[in-house]
Amino acid sequence: MAKANINIDLNAWFADAQDQFRGLNPNEPGQWPILPKIAAGVGIGLLVLVVCWFLFLSDQADELQAERDREPQLKQEYQGKLVQAVNLVELRKQRVQVQEYVTQLEKQLPGKAEMDALLSDINQAGLGRGLEFELFKPGQVVVKDYYAELPIAIKVSGRYHDMGAFAADIANLSRIVTLHDLNISTVQSASGAKGGAASSGGPLAMEATARTYRYLDQAELDQQKADKAKKKDQKK
Repeated sequence: MAKANINIDLNAWFADAQDQFRGLNPNEPGQWPILPKIAAGVGIGLLVLVVCWFLFLSDQADELQAERDREPQLKQEYQGKLVQAVNLVELRKQRVQVQEYVTQLEKQLPGKAEMDALLSDINQAGLGRGLEFELFKPGQVVVKDYYAELPIAIKVSGRYHDMGAFAADIANLSRIVTLHDLNISTVQSASGAKGGAASSGGPLAMEATARTYRYLDQAELDQQKADKAKKKDQKK
């Protein structure tokens, strides 16, 4: 008997709720019954949440996912830095050794003031081996990022073994000098006949390009920086 009364009350309640949603005037929501007001408020709240999600929370979710994707890379960078921190003392020692090695290499590069003396050393190395210079012509200086390169066109004549000794003397100079594009040929005599073969000690002619290098002075380094800055401004 009690259950029947409960069913009757629920049916009446649902019927009353349905009646409250009938004949609503959308232009006067303030006069709506309580249930339509609650339903409208819940609907507006849900709509606001959806709009906020798409306008704000979706971007935050994308940023969060991007940070999660970066996590493996950050862990790897952390491990690498941790290894460096553990070996910091050894790395500092290696840095000092590298700086000392670079300093030694720089000492092998002459400055502007020493270039004339170096050219004279190259010339004396050939004369000291009994070679005759037919051509000794420094070319145009080529400026690189950290050094300048000077090509020298040379042509000497003499015996084969003396040319080999001359090349060895060039390699043993205190400054860096390299030989490129070597071409050795026999020398024609005044009568038009060619000299004897290399093995018989006859005269030969050697053409080559000697390249020597010097470090840039402070004025040249400053000019390079200014030129690079100018190029960047022009690109902008």
